[in-house]
Amino acid sequence: MWRAGKRSCSWHMGDPVTLNVGGHLYSTSISTLTRYPDSMLGVMFRGDFPTAKDNQGNYFIDRDGPLFRYILNFLRTADLTLPHGFKEIDLLRKEADFYQIEPLIHCLNDPKPLYSLDTFEEVVELSSTRKLSKYSNPVAVIITQLTITTKVHALLEGISNYFTKWNKHMMDTRDFQVSFTFGPCDYHQEVSLRVHLMEYIAKQGFTIRMTRVHHMSERANENTVEHNWTFCRRARKTDE
Repeated sequence: MWRAGKRSCSWHMGDPVTLNVGGHLYSTSISTLTRYPDSMLGVMFRGDFPTAKDNQGNYFIDRDGPLFRYILNFLRTADLTLPHGFKEIDLLRKEADFYQIEPLIHCLNDPKPLYSLDTFEEVVELSSTRKLSKYSNPVAVIITQLTITTKVHALLEGISNYFTKWNKHMMDTRDFQVSFTFGPCDYHQEVSLRVHLMEYIAKQGFTIRMTRVHHMSERANENTVEHNWTFCRRARKTDE
């Protein structure tokens, strides 16, 4: 059940906000969403346009959820970067037109290549499935599975060799994946281990492009949450 209404303008520009776009959750800031004041999002988050919320209180927009990652990244950087071989340009143009982001519309209509022809984008997908079991308050036991997916073999090898204290239960270079499980542990230990891995990936030149959160199940004594991060870096093509 969604509810509509005008947003109060009491927020600061750096305040975080969560959007539900077609069932996909995105976390960002008011300053990012209002980067282009005349856009639909700029008007919406200035409080001049009715807004809708889902049952969790997230701002709801009934549009293409996966494509919104490119809309949001453009708002963050003012630069359009698409993966090599991207095939949904026409759909993205429709989304840009809906959100009325004029600079993005111009980028998508520009006949020049959207990325340098002698470079490509390397991608790392990190997923974290965390199961929190509460056997007796305030004791909480956390079991987490981390999966790293990338075609950058050196990164997979480095992670596999560097994080030797974790219980590595799968490394399949054919599927470009390495997975770990760790726990039981408390919340602070779990966050520390996850941040350690993300810092390792960042040190290899990757930056976070997108973050997603999915609540898989929620019961009285158990809560399962999946986090997903997409890291990217540009690389230059080499002649083979």
